[in-house]
Amino acid sequence: MNVSEFVWQRLAQWGLHRAYGYPGDGAGGLDVALERSRAMSFVQARHEEMAAFMACAHAKFTGEVGLCFATSGPGAVHLLNGLYDARMDHVPVVALVGQQPRSAIGASFQQEVDLAALFKDVASEFVGTATSPAQVRHLIDRAVRIAAARRTVTCVVLPHDVQQMPYEDPPVAHGSTHTGVGHARSAGLPDEQALIDAAAVLNAGQRVAMLVGAGALGATDLLIEVADTLQAGCAKALLGKAALPDDLPWVTGSIGLLGTEPSWELMQSCDTLLMVGTSFPYSEFLPKPGSARAVQIDVDPAALSLRYPTEVNLLGAAVPTLRALSALLVPRARSAWREGIERQVADWWRTLEARAMQPADPLNPQRVLWELSPRLPENSILTGDAGTVANWYARDVRLRRGMMGSLSGTLASMGSATPYAVAAKMAFPDRPVIALIGDGAMQMNGLGELITIAKYWREWASPTLVVMVLNNQDLAQVTWEERIQMGEGKTLSTQQLPDVPYHRFAELLGLRGLYVDAPEQVGPAWDEALRADRPVVLECRTDPNVPPLPPHITAEQARNFLGMTRTEPELGSVLVNSARQLFASFLGRRR
Repeated sequence: MNVSEFVWQRLAQWGLHRAYGYPGDGAGGLDVALERSRAMSFVQARHEEMAAFMACAHAKFTGEVGLCFATSGPGAVHLLNGLYDARMDHVPVVALVGQQPRSAIGASFQQEVDLAALFKDVASEFVGTATSPAQVRHLIDRAVRIAAARRTVTCVVLPHDVQQMPYEDPPVAHGSTHTGVGHARSAGLPDEQALIDAAAVLNAGQRVAMLVGAGALGATDLLIEVADTLQAGCAKALLGKAALPDDLPWVTGSIGLLGTEPSWELMQSCDTLLMVGTSFPYSEFLPKPGSARAVQIDVDPAALSLRYPTEVNLLGAAVPTLRALSALLVPRARSAWREGIERQVADWWRTLEARAMQPADPLNPQRVLWELSPRLPENSILTGDAGTVANWYARDVRLRRGMMGSLSGTLASMGSATPYAVAAKMAFPDRPVIALIGDGAMQMNGLGELITIAKYWREWASPTLVVMVLNNQDLAQVTWEERIQMGEGKTLSTQQLPDVPYHRFAELLGLRGLYVDAPEQVGPAWDEALRADRPVVLECRTDPNVPPLPPHITAEQARNFLGMTRTEPELGSVLVNSARQLFASFLGRRR
């Protein structure tokens, strides 16, 4: 076999069986070998960036190493944004990229890019370029092993002529290395004294708060056990939304700018904080340093005591560490602290309902997400995009046990929802998938990936995939940031978007298209979309001026809001919607 055939075979031996990519002559040998491979399936994205997003989402939803590939030059460049999404959210992805023949490198040849330099940041843990067939085995082995072990991005560059050479194992000679397949599984458990010290801090706390992130996914039962033992309330970082069901009465929901009032109050009132698998970046939403003793659990030593001055740091995986820690905790009786948290959470859900039911022109975007929650099928997978849709996903969607959800977290890149949904459906073809996206991201690349959905949906065990588009003809998140963070009115030249009939584009592709622009249409539209016999684009014509209220309004934010009225071109709508949302907050607390 040649080198390209070996590459796919070796990756399959590592347990990788799906590659996301786009062909090109710089990766021609890989293309041909992939067509012949029985061990590797291929998903053709419409753009290499989408392929990298898909590989990232595959890693997030399956826990496996994601795999993407691209041709040389522009194809390799296009991968970068999706790969940074994986790197910054700490998920393992291997990227294979083609390169010009070795004899052309350094000659300013067409599509020649210094790929080792290009990928050195995003794949800083490992970038390797093959210069001989005997080198390829250890390049592939190290790329997969390092990506998995360090939860990061790695890259292997394969020049076009090397791809087509006969494969050969490295010789048994000086200067050769002989690698093997197989992950080293860490016990992931801190030392005993650290566990004892952590338990002492937590047992001494009277008002314990927990904050969980993506590193706590899969630890649901242990999180519940620890929280009940400590009578704690629990907030969730955005990537950890699925770590605990939203219907637990002491789960305060998301935290931060997209967060909830109960999460804000939880962090401001606690005397002890337990952080599990999170590097939530916004320290202003955590307790004031010195006001709470803190314990942190993380598999990455660099993440410990990064956001808050933690007293005890536990280096280990969430499940074994929580199990060992739970055995050292002293159960406590039902507490006034926990009861207070549960009252706040109940009030908050009433507040969200009141906000969602407020009128808007023509439709309140919160209503769209609020109506979805009770209709979510069991085992649903949700994907979200950057923008105001992330606010509504974080707050209004109530995930139940067994559901999954994710988006571009740390990078917060527009355009992730649709490729994430494709990857989720490829990995779990029998599960319902719902993508939540704004019109800006839909125009950026979502329309293209509808073509990918149209190409593959008939292969899935269940056709249920809904792409819900909030069409408000506005880059609304940035518009609100201009208003609240800068004290400036909406800049029409940069923020307004053209109106596109997204549902009709879906119909041109043979998918189902639905359109709603009135509150009473929303629930029936979700019902119709979720029982359709093919993927659906649900287009919702929503009001861009419904404010994504922060959980705590600062004096500076209030000043900026008042200041922007001097230059705001849509002032009447902004003021009316803001007043309605503030009044709804008051109603929710009174009910």
